[in-house]
Amino acid sequence: MAFLDYDYLLTGETSRKLFASIEKLPVIDPHNHADLAEVAANCNYQNPWQLFAATDHYVWELLRKCAVPEAFITGDREPEEKFLKLAEVFPRLVGNPVYEWIHLDLKRYLGVQVELGPATGRQIYEGLCRRLARPEFRPQQLLAGPLNVETMCSTDDPVDELTEHQRINDALHRRLVRPTWRPDRAMKIEAPGWRDYLTRLEQRFGQPLKSFADLLAVLKLSHDYFAEHGCVASDHGVEVLAGAPADFEAADRAFRKARAGEELTPAEQAVYQSCFLLQAAALNAEKNWVCQLHLGAVRDVRTRLFNALGPDSGGDISNHFQNSLPGLLQLLNHFDGKLKTVLYCLDPGQQSTLATVARAFGSTVRLGAAWWLCDTPIGMRRQLEYIGSVDLFDCYAGMVSDSRKLLSYGSRFEMFRRVLAGVLGELVDRGQAPYGPVEELAYRVAYANPKQFYGL
Repeated sequence: MAFLDYDYLLTGETSRKLFASIEKLPVIDPHNHADLAEVAANCNYQNPWQLFAATDHYVWELLRKCAVPEAFITGDREPEEKFLKLAEVFPRLVGNPVYEWIHLDLKRYLGVQVELGPATGRQIYEGLCRRLARPEFRPQQLLAGPLNVETMCSTDDPVDELTEHQRINDALHRRLVRPTWRPDRAMKIEAPGWRDYLTRLEQRFGQPLKSFADLLAVLKLSHDYFAEHGCVASDHGVEVLAGAPADFEAADRAFRKARAGEELTPAEQAVYQSCFLLQAAALNAEKNWVCQLHLGAVRDVRTRLFNALGPDSGGDISNHFQNSLPGLLQLLNHFDGKLKTVLYCLDPGQQSTLATVARAFGSTVRLGAAWWLCDTPIGMRRQLEYIGSVDLFDCYAGMVSDSRKLLSYGSRFEMFRRVLAGVLGELVDRGQAPYGPVEELAYRVAYANPKQFYGL
C-alpha cells in the first residue's frame, strides 16, 4: 500500500466499497472553531504557514516536542522561516495524525505529491505561495468547492453580534455557517476575568447585572438572538460537571458575592455552576437545540507557557481520574427525554462510561466524535468499535472538525470516513451483518443522522 493511496486506512474490499459510497457526501460539521472574520474577508492566504500552522495547537505542541525554539512557533520569525523549520522536523512526526492531516491537505487539495521534509520544504513553500494567490484558493471558494461543506457550526460567545455569519451566508447565497451559543465565560465564576466579562454583557444588552436572575435574563436575550440567526446548539466546556444541588437562591448568593469581588468556596462555585448549566439547558430544551458537553479538558497546566503566551497555547491535558458522572446524571435525569444532548470526553478511559450513559438515556443522548486527543485513527476506531457493541452506531452524533484550520474539513472528515468504512466493513467480512444494511448505516452515520439530529 502506497502512502495515502486509495486504500489508506481501509481494511479490505468491503471497506473500499463502503468508503466509495460515502466519500463524496457533503460535510456536516456541527462543531468547529473557524476564524469567521478570515472567511468573511475572503482574502487569499498570504503563505502556507498561515494556512497550516499559524493557529494549530496540534502543530505547535509537536514542534515543541522536537525542541524547535518558540520563535519559530508563536514568535516573531518570518512565516517562511517557520514553515521551513516545520519541514526540517516533519519526518519525525510519522505516526502522529498531524503527519497524515497535513499530507492529506497537501495531496488532496493543493496538488503537492511529494512528502514534506528538509529537502522539499522550500520547493513546497514557494509553490504553495504561487498557488494560494489564485482566486479559487480563497476561504469561501475552498469551503463551497473542493471541501464540499454543506453546513458548519462555529463557536460563539453570547456577546457576539454574529455579523461575520451573515456576511458569509450573503456572499454564498445560502446558509453555510450557523452560530453555536457557548456561555462558558459566564458560567466559570471562578475565572479571573469573570467580573470583567459581566461588564461586557451589560454593555452588549444595556442592562445592569445585579443578581443571578438578571444574568439569566440577559443570557435569554442572547439565546433568542442566536436562534434568530440560525443557531441550533449550545456548547459547554466543563472540566468536571459539578454534582451540587441546583439551588437557585444559593446560586444567587454566590453570584452577588463574586460580583462584589469576594472569593467563593469550591462548594459555592459548584452550586452556581450546577444551577447555571440547568438554566442554560432549559433554554435549549425550549427551542429543541442540541446541548453539547465537552468534558474533561484540564487547561493551561504548563505554567511557563501560560505565563508567556496566555490561554489556548497548547498546555492542555486529559485526566482519567475526573468524575463527572454525578453531575451528568443530575442533568440528564432533570431533562430526561426533553433535551437533545451530545457527550464528548477528552480522556479515552472515560469513553466507556459515556457510552453506557448514552445507552441508558435513549435516543436523545448521543456520543460525540472522538474528541481532541482521541481524534486519531486509533482513537476513532476504538470509540466506534465500542459504540457498536454497547450503544448503537445509528445513534452516533457524527464527526466534527473541532478545528480552527479550514482544510480540516477535508483531511479530518476523510480520515473519519475511512476509519468508519473500515470498522463497518469488518462487520460484513466477519459475517456479523449483511452488506445492504451496513451501507445504509454508513450513509446515516457519515451524513444523514447528524443533519437530522441537529436540525440542519
